[in-house]
Amino acid sequence: MRKPVPTSNDTGLPIEPLSFTLYVLSIMDKAVRIIDANTNRGREGLRVVEDLVRFVLDDRDLASQIKALRHQVTSLVQQLPLGDSQLLAARDSQSDVGMALNCASEDRRVDLSKIATANIRRSQEAMRVLEELSKLYDANVASQFKKLRFQIYDLEKEVLPKLTEYQTRSSDIEGG
Repeated sequence: MRKPVPTSNDTGLPIEPLSFTLYVLSIMDKAVRIIDANTNRGREGLRVVEDLVRFVLDDRDLASQIKALRHQVTSLVQQLPLGDSQLLAARDSQSDVGMALNCASEDRRVDLSKIATANIRRSQEAMRVLEELSKLYDANVASQFKKLRFQIYDLEKEVLPKLTEYQTRSSDIEGG
């Protein structure tokens, strides 16, 4: 079956080959920008959780596991046919329309487990976005991001009870 010819949004006429090429390149630039943003989001979220596990729980093994996950994000992105310079060039933080978007729950956290939850979920969501966008470049890398996302789901089940228990013990000591 023949693919439909892309058309201009305003005229419905076919896009000229050069215009179509520029259109595709523009879309790919936006994909690279999304990959860059979610790479940073995922690593940052994992780093917050790593530091909570390292400095609050004093759990060397779990902190090491989280650090390995964070480095795996970097490794997977490096397997895509995108260089660091391309990712950096796609970054446009100053004109990011989402920079000012904020909800009340982001402005205040009530305890360490809420900080961990927010950052674990941030990382899970970033892995999902990386999984989907990586499909544009490499299905194997996309599959690895999916596996990484499920590892972060498991991490959540391990970290949150430990932080909750730590906070409960700490409040018992302070209160009694």
